[in-house]
Amino acid sequence: MTKKKITINNNSLIEQFGMKPYKLRVKEKYMSKRQLNHFKKILNSWKGQLEQEAEKTVNHMQKDSNSLADPNDRATQESEFGLELRTRDRERKLIRKIQSSLIKIDDGTFGYCSETGEQIGLQRLEARPVAGLTLEAQERREITEKQFNDNR
Repeated sequence: MTKKKITINNNSLIEQFGMKPYKLRVKEKYMSKRQLNHFKKILNSWKGQLEQEAEKTVNHMQKDSNSLADPNDRATQESEFGLELRTRDRERKLIRKIQSSLIKIDDGTFGYCSETGEQIGLQRLEARPVAGLTLEAQERREITEKQFNDNR
């Protein structure tokens, strides 16, 4: 019996775009111009990738939306199109969050929690550049939502 080597792909978002994690300089101020440019580059790359995927979907659906004679083939195609559209809808919402984050960069509020005003932190922002809450605030929100949903 041979053992298979399992590799886990832990590429972060920034590595997907060929970027390196942000290296903090000694005594560098939080959300310095250099940091803001780093996140702006990540967000613009991510947005561009999502927009390309949406365009591919439109082209694919226009090209492949022929009337299939077999009802099973037609049902399979419609199911695939439905899944693609749901995925693109989630990505459309993500693009709005990215645009909102880009606006926050321009107005100087990026990197700060929208509830507490505290620093979100570079590590959290690199993992999720559209994060608008600190980890603690996000956890509180999720607990509250869970409690609200459980009481229904």
